Amino acid sequence: MQGKGFIKFIAIVLAIVCAYALSFTLVASKVEKDAKNYAKGDLAKEKAYLDSMSTEKVYPVLGFTYQSVKSKEINLGLDLKGGINVTMEISLSELVKSLADNTTDANFNKALQNAQTQLNAGGKDYIKLFVDEFEKLSPGVKLADYFSNQDNASQLKPNATNNEVQAFLSKEAESAIDRSFTILRSRIDGFGVVSPNMQKQPGSNRILIEMPGIQDKERVYKLLQGSAELQFWQVYQVQEVVSLLENINKTLASTLKDTKAAADTKDTTAASAAGGKLAGLEKAATDTTKGGKLAGLGKKDSTAAKAEIAKSNPLFSILSVPTYQAENGQPSLRPGPIVGWVAQKDTAKVNSYFRMPEVAAAIPSTMKFMWSVKPMEGSKVFELYAIKVVSADGKPDLGGDAVSDSRNDFDQKGKPEVTMYMTSEGAAKWKKITAEASADPQNKKSIAIVLDNQVYSAPTVQNEIPNGVSSISGNFTQEDTKDLSNILKAGKLPAPARIAGSFVVGPTLGAQAIHDGLISFVIAFIVILIFMALYYHRAGWVANFALLLNLFFIIGILVSLGAVLTLPGIAGIVLTIGLSVDANILIFERVREELALGKNTAAAIKEGFKHAMPSIIDSNVTLFILGAILYVFGSGPVQGFATTLCIGILSSLFAAVAISRVVFDSLLNRKVEVSFDNNFTRNAFKNLAFNFVGRRKIYYVISTIIIVAGIGMYFKNGGLNLGVDFKGGRTYLVHFDKAVNTEDLKTKLNPVFGNETPEVKTAGEDSQVKITTTFHIEDQDPKTDKVVEDALNKGLSGSKYEIVSSQKVTPIIASDIVNGAFYAVLISCLFMFIYIVIRFKKWQYGLGAVIALFHDVLMVLSFYTILDGLMPFSLEIGQDFIAAILTVMGYTMTETVVVFDRIREKLKEAGKDDLHGEERNQLINFALNSTLSRTILTSLTVFFVLLVIFIFGGDSIRGFIFALLIGRIIGTYSSLCISTPIVIDLGSSAEKKN
Repeated sequence: MQGKGFIKFIAIVLAIVCAYALSFTLVASKVEKDAKNYAKGDLAKEKAYLDSMSTEKVYPVLGFTYQSVKSKEINLGLDLKGGINVTMEISLSELVKSLADNTTDANFNKALQNAQTQLNAGGKDYIKLFVDEFEKLSPGVKLADYFSNQDNASQLKPNATNNEVQAFLSKEAESAIDRSFTILRSRIDGFGVVSPNMQKQPGSNRILIEMPGIQDKERVYKLLQGSAELQFWQVYQVQEVVSLLENINKTLASTLKDTKAAADTKDTTAASAAGGKLAGLEKAATDTTKGGKLAGLGKKDSTAAKAEIAKSNPLFSILSVPTYQAENGQPSLRPGPIVGWVAQKDTAKVNSYFRMPEVAAAIPSTMKFMWSVKPMEGSKVFELYAIKVVSADGKPDLGGDAVSDSRNDFDQKGKPEVTMYMTSEGAAKWKKITAEASADPQNKKSIAIVLDNQVYSAPTVQNEIPNGVSSISGNFTQEDTKDLSNILKAGKLPAPARIAGSFVVGPTLGAQAIHDGLISFVIAFIVILIFMALYYHRAGWVANFALLLNLFFIIGILVSLGAVLTLPGIAGIVLTIGLSVDANILIFERVREELALGKNTAAAIKEGFKHAMPSIIDSNVTLFILGAILYVFGSGPVQGFATTLCIGILSSLFAAVAISRVVFDSLLNRKVEVSFDNNFTRNAFKNLAFNFVGRRKIYYVISTIIIVAGIGMYFKNGGLNLGVDFKGGRTYLVHFDKAVNTEDLKTKLNPVFGNETPEVKTAGEDSQVKITTTFHIEDQDPKTDKVVEDALNKGLSGSKYEIVSSQKVTPIIASDIVNGAFYAVLISCLFMFIYIVIRFKKWQYGLGAVIALFHDVLMVLSFYTILDGLMPFSLEIGQDFIAAILTVMGYTMTETVVVFDRIREKLKEAGKDDLHGEERNQLINFALNSTLSRTILTSLTVFFVLLVIFIFGGDSIRGFIFALLIGRIIGTYSSLCISTPIVIDLGSSAEKKN
């Protein structure tokens, strides 16, 4: 075999990369285990332990901190960890209306309304929809008359065309989404979510947010939907505040002297912070960075000593005043606006100290304290600022409405900076504020940029800025300036962010999902290992070694890429492992054919790999195409499934083909006997001669009967059983302490849901139900979610229950999902057709394969409609069903391509491009029978894997796996009885035309 050394090298490098990626999970688990042992069930103590370890180096040799290690461990999805998934929608209609100064023009507002209606129905690009609608309602009227004004004169001229206005609005819409993303991200960071996942959804005005481990739904919704408030405040310098902090410390010591100080303090480490500058564009100055270090108790101090110091210095035991070492070697106050450094875990305690009546009375009314928006780089230490309140009404010096625009630029030296433009009214106030702040050349003051009461930046003012155009420079990265620019524009225009969809998973459901997923994973894996070892004897153990390596590679690659592991993702891994067996089976069956011809083992292995490769490549390419389409058009669980499927396919090709070949060569070189069968399997599937082609019309009739029955049940049931994904609404999974009657629940819930009868179905067991309602689903009021949940709780009162998960999908999200599903299936079929035609150079093959795909989709849908209500679990059609449908299509294509490859091989041996008449019938029958062993073995392997997941995988994916089970059977039937035999009829039709 050529390139054995290269394959070994790649395998070793890949193994090292995967081991490295997985090592972070092991290290994090060890720290968390130590925390549990230390806390002995005390959750507060456990959290305090982990907080104290956040900046400690816990990774041997490499020296990563626990905080770094935790961010690199296996990222579990909401269905495994519990948490909240929210889709935020930025209201572009309100943005456009605000840009037009809230015009009352009837046609303008009607165009906004019509555009929103079209968007809700599945339309794309709200700005284009609005412009088109406006031009219909007001032909000949210029949009520039509404949008061109003094504040945006540099971007939009009064004589601009409608196309130029559309480009301006599109740019503003994109900017609004970007700054909303920045604001939402900062709010989530402040919320304290571990490993949040935020994504802007391309081509839409939506932002997807996943918050694992978070359960306070109402607080999250309030946090995400609150309007942003940008403010500019003057700030006190540290030398103006230090005496007050000393008085507060003394007051606390006196007040708390009779109480026991039990807070463990952690030594603080050296840190540095970058100071910024604020200057007119014409007088931008260079930046300076002032270093400093945190003072704190050393590690050698005993707990008793720490407690004693905390008694006498309650504030200064957790708050460090910024200092630096002066030329005389003595510590001096570090000049600037930062008045304190506090570890994240102690910020709440500092806040509580400031709220104490005795302390609050000592703080002047002209001062209030605010925290930095994020910790200092490389630490969990936050900066404390003392904000100066100069107005009698307590309002800031300047509001966000004073900013007309902001851009992230570069200064003359090529360093990132932010350019801020004020409105004419704001510029006048800005001139006065900056003049006051820069009045003393020896003590220039800072101005804090504050959003949601958190300080984003506090640049030092270098000089008076008279024209309202300012540059903010500092030790910035491009990402920093982009974020700050978005923050500065946050208060400019109202573009409210509303929750368009949400999914909440309780921790108990997540824990159960992990248990069920792991059980199904282990059992399915053992089933495959046992089957391969029993059926293929010693060669089966080679395949098992490749499978174990494949599993290691898949999980390692997932972790190294930062992919989120979901329950469908686990199903995807197990399924991929089952499908990877297909490559080994293809090879082994070809090797057995060569051995039957009398070749020695080495020659048979060489020929087996050679002849199996085209089928392996073709089948894996078709599956990869489907996985890619699933990833593009799916979201959430579907994307998780697609990610593992695609990674698994690539890994399986390498492990099952390249590595197994290296192992075989190594065994042969060491003169080890390699067997591919045993006494029981040696003659299995020999001398098969089924007449698939001759009976094809019988199969057509069978399929027609099932599809017609499905259509009949479709009309009888009033359509398909669409899940909330496809029709919109709210779904709640409720677990009761005992069995409940679904009809009784409907009766109780009907009046509280405004006489709208909800859908109530048993979910897995008699004590668990899924409740779906469209009550208030189109109401955009942020309080509506709580109104609906309160109604649900009222209807369920009198019973002991727990809402273990909830999901909300607005009509606009539902329409997008429907469109995405439709295009996913359609584009899959198109790609399959193109690939088959190019690969096999016969349109009949491509069309036959596509007809088989549509046949499979109709068959699975028919079984779903026929069996709906008869099965003890839900047969809803949602996003996961579409994933199942596309995977079924992948099965069929894999099976079909293998047969097509065998036909192509035989034609090549005969030196012909095609055969006709009875010769073609015999050729296709031969191809089907010669690959039947592989078809049946692969189908049975995957079927048993799916069956294990179906039994042990939990209720949350049972409907999904059921679709795959049906699809596995239909896919095998279709590849043998429909897709290949139909080539005969297509070929006959073409011959008649000729």
